[in-house]
Amino acid sequence: MNVQIWTYLIVGVTFVLYIGIAIWSRAGSTKDFYVAGGDVSPLANGMATAADWMSAASFISMAGLISFMGYDGAVYLLGWTGGYVLLALLLAPYLRKFGKFTVPDFVGDRYYSQTARSVAVFCAIFVSFTYVAGQMRGVGVVFSRFLEVDVTTGVIIGMVIVFFYAVLGGMKGITYTQVAQFCVLIFAFMVPAIFISIMMTGHAIPQLGFGSTLSDGTYLLDKLDGLHEELGFAAYTIGKKSTIDIFFITAALMVGTAGLPHVIVRFFTVPKVRDARVSGGYALLLIAILYTTAPAIAAFARTNLINTVSNQEYKALPEWFGKWEETGLIKFEDKNQDGRVQYVGDVEKNELTIDRDIMVLANPEIANLPDWVIALVAAGGLAAALSTAAGLLLVISTSIAHDLVKKQINPNISDKGELVVARGAAAVAVVIAGIFGIYPPGFVAQVVAFAFGLAASSFFPAIIMGIFSKRINREGAVAGMVIGMLFTASYIVFFKFISPELNTDENWWFGISPEGIGTLGMILNFLVSGIISHLSPAPPQEVQDMVEHIRYPN
Repeated sequence: MNVQIWTYLIVGVTFVLYIGIAIWSRAGSTKDFYVAGGDVSPLANGMATAADWMSAASFISMAGLISFMGYDGAVYLLGWTGGYVLLALLLAPYLRKFGKFTVPDFVGDRYYSQTARSVAVFCAIFVSFTYVAGQMRGVGVVFSRFLEVDVTTGVIIGMVIVFFYAVLGGMKGITYTQVAQFCVLIFAFMVPAIFISIMMTGHAIPQLGFGSTLSDGTYLLDKLDGLHEELGFAAYTIGKKSTIDIFFITAALMVGTAGLPHVIVRFFTVPKVRDARVSGGYALLLIAILYTTAPAIAAFARTNLINTVSNQEYKALPEWFGKWEETGLIKFEDKNQDGRVQYVGDVEKNELTIDRDIMVLANPEIANLPDWVIALVAAGGLAAALSTAAGLLLVISTSIAHDLVKKQINPNISDKGELVVARGAAAVAVVIAGIFGIYPPGFVAQVVAFAFGLAASSFFPAIIMGIFSKRINREGAVAGMVIGMLFTASYIVFFKFISPELNTDENWWFGISPEGIGTLGMILNFLVSGIISHLSPAPPQEVQDMVEHIRYPN
């Protein structure tokens, strides 16, 4: 069987599994739809959280980023894993003890304000749509290559699958589907990594292979540095970003992680506060499997790519190159008309353009692994993208149905009516998410990094101060969220869409890139919230008592 048949087979089996789980665990009440009934075991919740967290950015794009950025790509590893520690220790147990359905629920009650709730709803929807654009883009990339359809068709197929189990099953269906998706994606990520590590270094553990010697006796990273310097690229193991930008990007990813509503809501699905901590520990261990493997895959893929295509006859390139070229994600322009591929650091002479999102997906083909492994990676990429997309779409639907309709527009709506609204909102969100996937504002990891910056500048300060400070009031929280979000969004939009030609470190404020500006937005949020809160009346006593209650064990 060829790659396409294997892909149809493996992807088809996984899709049947996801839909079957959704039918088996379909939601029958709003509690099922919003928090899976609140009785998910810590291990299952840890696996679901890991799948929810390890999106297309983690599976498809992170290793690709590290392949091209080298040392500087470490900011994504540090930020995303470090942020999860913050979330598990500082936020999850307290929000679980608070005992509501959503982050806007917490913000609205803690800051005793429908305005605060509305601002939180807007922030949740804005962040979630920004994030989901990256997931749908990932779905399109996978389908466009392995099912040989265009990106638009691939996104539409993904929309149909997500629509089915997100709208039918709600959080209950999504949770158990994500358990299956975690198993698929981690198996798909590790199998080719192990194979390639054995082929290149003789080590079955990719993390050890990453620091080992190749068959010619050269250390892998020394080999990469030599290849880069020979071709005019910057050294792979030397950072090129400024220290301040690395710090701000890492911080934005960390606190953005702790403020992402689709991850936070996972901790509302377990029975007890202790279970929230335990499931956080399980999730962190499961996430570490992929995150410690990604740098190895990045180095393997980069080395194999350069050795395979650089200075080779274009007509003699392997079949995988032509397949990816058909998708438009690899482009060759023979500038000097010599029929050979000049892949060099000099922009004027370089003839090869590579979309970094393809590196993990193309890696097994570049290394000549069996067809079933190539198809397995496609299934893993889809599992990663669809699991996170489903979680994000649920946040959007619950924000609209529960926090907007139930809490503000029609408090007397029945449980059944609220469920209908939630499913309708999820359906509309799927369509909008698909449009974002077809017309994405950047490559997968970049779009996701923007979502983290927006979450860092809006949600994180409001939640952390809401838990640990009795003095922060509604006026301060609302002003902080609005200013933090507007500042961060404006900075990103200006440099990425209005004036992309100015998007250089010489023009950035204090040398901070759009990917890291969320940290500055967060600082503004903290300052504005604190100053306004101390210049206006303290929160009511019952609110201060509530803060006391959620901070300490009974």
